[in-house]
Formats: sequence, C-alpha cells, structure tokens
Amino acid sequence: MLNQTNSSTEQEIHQSDQHALKRHLKARHIRLMALGSTIGVGLFLGSGTAISQAGPSILLGYLFAGMIAFIVLRALGEMAVHNPVAGSFAQYAHEYVGPLAGYLMGWGYWFYWVIVGVAEVTAVGIYMGLWFPDTPQWIWALGSLALMGGLNFIAVRLFGEFEFWFALIKVVAIIALIGVGCGVIFLGLGNQGIPIGISNLWSHGGFFPTGLNGFLLSVQMAVFAYVGIEMIGLSAGETENPEKTIPIAIDSLIVRILVFYGGALFVILSIFPWNEVGQVGSPFVAMFERLGLREAAGIVNFVVVTAALSSCNAGIFSGGRLLFGLSLNSYAPKIMKKLSKSGVPTVAILTTVTVASLGAFLNYFVPEEAFLLVTAAVTFIGLMVWVGILSTQLMFRKKVPENVVKSLSYKSFIWPYGSWIALATIGFVLVLLGYQEQTRVGVYVGIPIISILIIVFYLFGLHRQQQHQGESK
Repeated sequence: MLNQTNSSTEQEIHQSDQHALKRHLKARHIRLMALGSTIGVGLFLGSGTAISQAGPSILLGYLFAGMIAFIVLRALGEMAVHNPVAGSFAQYAHEYVGPLAGYLMGWGYWFYWVIVGVAEVTAVGIYMGLWFPDTPQWIWALGSLALMGGLNFIAVRLFGEFEFWFALIKVVAIIALIGVGCGVIFLGLGNQGIPIGISNLWSHGGFFPTGLNGFLLSVQMAVFAYVGIEMIGLSAGETENPEKTIPIAIDSLIVRILVFYGGALFVILSIFPWNEVGQVGSPFVAMFERLGLREAAGIVNFVVVTAALSSCNAGIFSGGRLLFGLSLNSYAPKIMKKLSKSGVPTVAILTTVTVASLGAFLNYFVPEEAFLLVTAAVTFIGLMVWVGILSTQLMFRKKVPENVVKSLSYKSFIWPYGSWIALATIGFVLVLLGYQEQTRVGVYVGIPIISILIIVFYLFGLHRQQQHQGESK
C-alpha cells in the first residue's frame, strides 16, 4: 500500500514538473510556424511543374483543397482547444479511438517529419551549390541539420523566434511577387506601360486545357501542398493561452494560405501562358527577371534556402514533441520523456536529429531514385494522418458527454457533414494517388511502412502493455 502511494506521488511529480512542456510560444509564433510549414520549396520552385500538368484550373484545385485543409484543421482545433496536450492528435487518437491508432498516428507522423527534414536539408545542399559550387553537398545538408537541431535544444521560445523570421522571409517574398505581378498585369510595369491583363487564363486552350484529368491532378497536388498544416496542433501544449491562440491561428491561417497560394498562382498564370511556365524555370525567377533584376536567381535562392531551413526546423520541433508524446503512452522508450530545465524534450530531439542525419548522409551514397521512393511515402502517410485526425474527431464527439460538447468554445466546421465530406475527398485523392503512375510509388512504399509499424506493435506486445495499463487504472 505504501509502495502504491509512493508510486502515485512520483507520477504526479513527473507530470507536474519533470514531464511538463513550457508554454512559451506566443500567438505570432504559432501563426507563422504553421504558415511556414506549408508554404515552402514546392511553391517557389515546384509550381511550374504543377501548372504545366493542370493549366489555369490549378487555381480551383488549390481553392477546393484549401477548404478540405480548413475542415481538417478545425476538427483538430476542436480537440486541441478542449485538451491542449503534448502529442496532439496522436494522443487524441490513443484516447478516443484506441492504442493502435495513437501508435500509428504518432510514429507515422514522426517518420513524415524526419523524411521531410532529410529532403529539405538535401535541398539546402543543392541550393547552396549556386554560391559555393566546390563545397560537397552533404556538408551543407549535415551542417543545416546540426544548426536547426542546436536551435531546438536551447528553448522553445528561441525556436519560435527563428521560425517566425524564417516564415516571414517567405511571406515577404510572396507578397513581393504578387505586388510586382499586379503591377505588370494592371499597370504595364516592365512592359512599356502596357497592361498585360488576365487573358492568359483562358486564351491557351481554355481554363481547363488538360481536361478533367488535369483538374483532378491539380486537386491531388494541392492537397499534398497543404499536408503539414496540421503541425499547429503539436504546438498547443507549449502555447500561451491556447484557448484563444489556437482558434485565431487556425481561422487566419487558412485565409492567408489561400491568398498566398491563390494570389501567387493567379499572377503567374496571368502573366505567362500556362504551357510556357514550365519552360522558364522558377516562376519567381522569371517574374523578377521580367523587371530586369539580374540578381533574381540569387534572391530566389536565398528565399528557397530559408524556406528549406524553416521546414527542417519545423520537422525537428514536431519530431521531438511526437516522440515525447509517444513515450508518455509507452510507445517509445521512457528516456524520451526527459526534459531540460527550459522544458525542451532533449533526448527526443537528439533522436530525431540523429536519424535525420543518417538519412542525409546516406543520401550522398544511394541513388536519387531510392530517395524519391521514401519521399513519395511521406505524402501517403501525411494524407493518412488527415484521415486519422478526422476519424478521431468523430469518435471524440461520440465519447465526450453531450454537456461538454455544448460547452466547447471552438467547434469543427459544419459537423458532422464537413468531416464526412473531407474524409470522402481525401479517400478519393488516395485513389488518385494509386491511379496516377507518377504518384503510385507512394502507395507502394507507404502501405508496407504502415504494415511494418502494425507488426512491431503486436510483435513487441505493445497492445498487451496498453491493456495492463488500462486495467491498473
């Protein structure tokens, strides 16, 4: 009896002191963190390829996908405001769906951010080659991981500050693109004062030049672009006044993303015929070069480097919090619970950085095709996380008492219809993922990864461990 009392006391001390994350992230940090995790290299350099596949209809694709992302975020926000905890949706899945769901959500999303981090620092190495062509690419990749990992070790507030400024650089670059583009379209800036207008949106084969297949492909690509936006939920446990901060961040974030993505693509498609965009390289570079700025390549290179560092920074932050949350449910080693005096999960972050470093270093040796296989799996896992969030929120509504539901200060969007529509849409996108030859590899790699995680869950007896814990409670 005495031992039970001592054990209970120790557990309370751990929860209240040793295992408590610090609420040091402010509203401006949260808004820019989530924005920065979504707007990245894909928009600055990859948008040309997306436009060449879908034409002007990609605008509608991003608008529709943005609404789905908003529904997912609101579903997550409802749970995060009600119970802002470490581990976010992985913890909610564990509590409201079951141990296996929480395990898969946590480890799957950790894998997602580790590989995203590897991809982004590899991109940094490629982009730095423009300025330092004689320096090996792997040095920049590992150096970037070490730098971002170091920032995450110090304090969550410092992480928030760096992420704020990284994301701000991207935002300023996009605003500059939209501003300059509107000047070209409506004022004839750089075109001898003759406005270009917006006729390019329909003058080259119509608004749907590649037909229904092209439009569906644009929806698919747009949904992929928004994956990562859900990381806002992981910050709830370290946010000052989450009941106020999270709703404001979610509601304003989706508007900003739609404006930035939609505005940038509108400008690009209005100025350049859609079938020429892929031939001019980066649309951002082409826009500045149109005004005679010879430094355009260097400017965009700087923006893209900061964009990649921002995503890597967010990945390390997310990976550390996920391992910390997984350890609280005994899905990860107990040592992952260890926090520094400033409330940083140091061991979990070190583990995330170490695994990502191995990936970045191995990328120097393995063929590019193998690396792309893993990256494709990330997209599949990201969409499965969205399915998990929506499914968890539906179960949350079923298991929480009716009086609690009525008292929720922040609720999901047009529940339950919004959640079901989003689930159906994501399911359709997953089918498209397997249908399109260039994205099918994500299914081939993603399903085995999830299968391996399930096998490990039962092979190591994690399901029995959770049953014992439930009985002891």
